[in-house]
Amino acid sequence: MNLETLAARLDRLESIDEIRQLAAKYSLSLDMRDMDAHVNLFAADVRVGKDKVGRAHFKAWQTDTLREQFTGTSHHLGQHIIEFKDADHATGVVYSKNEHECGGEWVIMQMLYWDDYERIDGRWNFRRRLPCYWYATDLNKPPIGDLKMRWPGRAPYPGTFQDLFPSWKEFWAERPDKDSLPEVAAPAPLEKFLDTMRRGTSAPKIRVR
Repeated sequence: MNLETLAARLDRLESIDEIRQLAAKYSLSLDMRDMDAHVNLFAADVRVGKDKVGRAHFKAWQTDTLREQFTGTSHHLGQHIIEFKDADHATGVVYSKNEHECGGEWVIMQMLYWDDYERIDGRWNFRRRLPCYWYATDLNKPPIGDLKMRWPGRAPYPGTFQDLFPSWKEFWAERPDKDSLPEVAAPAPLEKFLDTMRRGTSAPKIRVR
């Protein structure tokens, strides 16, 4: 192994660790309401909504959202998959189990984030962070059924947790022959696990509700 290859592999390992730290810093800064620390985890030209750009707009939006909806929050991270497009761009999926104090109700949530990361001036940032939900409900009300997103004061609506991956609908649409073994596809290429699970579909988008 030559020095150039070794340096590239070391850079990859350091990048993976920094990106995982980025996700952890997101949760801590959000839960502790340090909005400056929070928005500085994103690229300086982060898009906010359809027509606004920049950390100041992001800080204003995030601050309003937290003040209006949540007394307190706690975000607990799970598994984190990171795949590189090149040395300075990566995509990731990270699970998050969250708790929210919403006035007189305690709302629990299961979700995942679909992330795009970019290294800018030597530091990894979020380029985009897409929240995808499975359920949200009061602690004492299990979210059985189709409309799993149940926030106080809002009509229930479906989560998008499984919509990212075509395999969810494929699984339930299939009627396998129990008398024969199923076919097994070839393993996904390196750095293409997420793309393979997405079946080559276009990048997911945030659905505004």
